[in-house]
Amino acid sequence: MSLIARLRAYAADAFGLSAGQEEEAVDERLAAIALLVHVAKVDGVLDGAESERLCRLVEGRYAGTREEAEALIARAASVDAQTRDMALLVVMMGHEFGETERARLLSMAWSVADADGTVHEFEEALVWRLGRLLRFDDTAIRLARAGADAVTAP
Repeated sequence: MSLIARLRAYAADAFGLSAGQEEEAVDERLAAIALLVHVAKVDGVLDGAESERLCRLVEGRYAGTREEAEALIARAASVDAQTRDMALLVVMMGHEFGETERARLLSMAWSVADADGTVHEFEEALVWRLGRLLRFDDTAIRLARAGADAVTAP
């Protein structure tokens, strides 16, 4: 059994899902959104600006409508609450996320962290850790931060 298959089986067991629900429930897209939720909630509160930014980013990248985005965020929040481990969420994303998609996700994380106009110390440390987990060096993490405005723009 591959590592990804074992992680999916673990997630299915942890979330009380049947085998058919497992793949849909913790797919790569949902794991990526859960990482963004994790960043948004690092200070313990999901404020209005963070919630709005998160919803706009998810709608623009992973969902077709605002309602779909809100539903995905709710599911991702549940995954994040039960997982609470960014490393596991990164592994759950699988190998389908190439360097470009990982860089976009990291820029989205910076954008969520800066939704209220200030990247706080905990947010910065968390996004840097995420950058490392996504296999980026310092230069690439800085570039992703600089690219946060581009992913935020309508």
